[in-house]
Amino acid sequence: MLRFAPEPAHSHGQSPATPRTAIVLCNLGTPDAPTAPALRKYLAEFLSDKRVVEIPRFVWWPILHGIILRTRPAKSAAKYASIWTPEGSPLRVWTDKQAKLLAGYLGQRGQRVTVRHAMRYGSPSIASVLDELKGMGVNRMLILPLYPQYCAATTASVFDAVYAWAATQRSLPELRFVNRYHDDALYIEALARRVIEHSQTHGRPEKLVLSFHGVPKRTLALGDPYHCECQKTARLLAERLSYKPEQVLVTFQSRFGKAEWLQPYTEPTLVKLAKQGVKRVDVMCPGFTSDCLETLEEINQEARAAYTKAGGAEFHYIPCLNDQHEWIAAMSSIAMRHLQGWPTTGADDPAALAAERERALAMGARA
Repeated sequence: MLRFAPEPAHSHGQSPATPRTAIVLCNLGTPDAPTAPALRKYLAEFLSDKRVVEIPRFVWWPILHGIILRTRPAKSAAKYASIWTPEGSPLRVWTDKQAKLLAGYLGQRGQRVTVRHAMRYGSPSIASVLDELKGMGVNRMLILPLYPQYCAATTASVFDAVYAWAATQRSLPELRFVNRYHDDALYIEALARRVIEHSQTHGRPEKLVLSFHGVPKRTLALGDPYHCECQKTARLLAERLSYKPEQVLVTFQSRFGKAEWLQPYTEPTLVKLAKQGVKRVDVMCPGFTSDCLETLEEINQEARAAYTKAGGAEFHYIPCLNDQHEWIAAMSSIAMRHLQGWPTTGADDPAALAAERERALAMGARA
């Protein structure tokens, strides 16, 4: 017999002030501490996701548990330790700030919406956040992944976690999902402002390298739109900045395993540029909305060292969007677009709903 999670206590006539609509910002995740045990737990969850590693279990499981989880946690812990802050993991710190700022921005626009953040791997988990919101009486939830470019390994995996939670619920809230916003005008503008502000202090580089997280090349042939959406983001950003096509390079980072991934690869490209005599590069990671291990350690430490060792003179890392005003404004716009039709200005206030009905009837009569 199928068992569902217990439903929260129900009371009729709840106060109209009770939050009813919520937005859940979903990011990839982070270990709880920069230690080998914490990394082992985190990597076990991350690398067990069938969306992340599309290898048959009978092949992958001995590799994961027999080799990777025995050797990689200590190495990864050292890398995390190099970017850890007094407040904790940068990814968690920035994602938490984004959720709080988004709630404030929406509130200023008259939107009564609860905003929470969740992690696909690690804490707070998506299931725990959805449980919390449901317990608060929320019955409309907008799932907003912090991945501008759709990818099965990231965006779809978030949706999988939501669906898995939904399968345990007897009474389901209304659910909406944001698939992508790689070409959203305000997202592109937020990226452009980051570059412009950097250029105002440091000048323009010889090359602007836009580094996106990599995925296996076979996913492109199988129909994943990620590669195309990264290219479109880069093109729109270059046009907004009035950069010539040859001034901007799209690369892919964070390879894992021996299979071929999307190319060109970031670090080898930077080494090649240095050897070709390019003395100044700026590197930006448009696919990451929060600074994290992949940007702060892999790019600003490892890639920087590789470029300078190969003869490059100036390496500038342009930070992620983080808590930038233009980015929070862009998120607000994206959220409001997807909240249309849900009453968020007056929650479930009977007077507000009656006014909405009267307006709808008046419009119907005029038509």
